[in-house]
Parts: sequence; structure tokens; C-alpha cells
Amino acid sequence: QVQLVESGGGLVQVGGSLRLSCAASGLLLRINSMGWYRQAPGKQRELVAGITSDGSTNYEDSVKGRFTISRDNDKNTLYLQMNSLKPEDTAVYYCNADLITWEGRSDYWGQGTQVTVSS
Repeated sequence: QVQLVESGGGLVQVGGSLRLSCAASGLLLRINSMGWYRQAPGKQRELVAGITSDGSTNYEDSVKGRFTISRDNDKNTLYLQMNSLKPEDTAVYYCNADLITWEGRSDYWGQGTQVTVSS
């Protein structure tokens, strides 16, 4: 059974920082692209940042220069360093991974971690 488990969310003041982690576990053969999504109340889930297996990254415009996505392939872990946080960054953040297991290729999601930025 493959699992993605996020951690690192919480309450932070405007201008503060948080680091999210997402650990993949289970019978994995390969992790392709990974990404962080977020969903604020009443809004659709949106891609925040993505990273390919070779380390190429992309960011949603509003987080460019403030957030940094990275991954440790040896630990099967994805990170999101969030700096200069704003109230509009408040959302539930979800980890996503394109994985290959013995059963084939599938898209997996974590359970989500709440990030709240107070003004």
C-alpha cells in the first residue's frame, strides 16, 4: 500500500516561513513527477509547484520567488519551503505524486496539511 504523508503545516504570521514535507512509503518502483497543490475554502484546488524526476521545477505565479520545491530521491520525500507568507497563502496543501508500483502507474495524493497565515 503506497502512502503519501504530509507534515509541517501550521499557523504562522504574515512574513513568516514554513517547510512542508511529504514522505512516500510502500512498495514503490519509481517516482516520476511530484507536486504541491493547495485548496482554499470555496476555491478550486490549484497547482502551487511541481518538480520532475530530474529536478526541473515550475511554480504558480503568485509564489515565484517565495516558495521553493525540492525532493530527496533517496528518501522518497518532497519538500516545499515557503517564505514571506501572505494571508492569501492560507489553504490546505496537498502532496501529489506520479508513481510506478508493481500494479502499474498511478496518481497518488496525501491527506493534506493546513497552512494558516495570520495578519
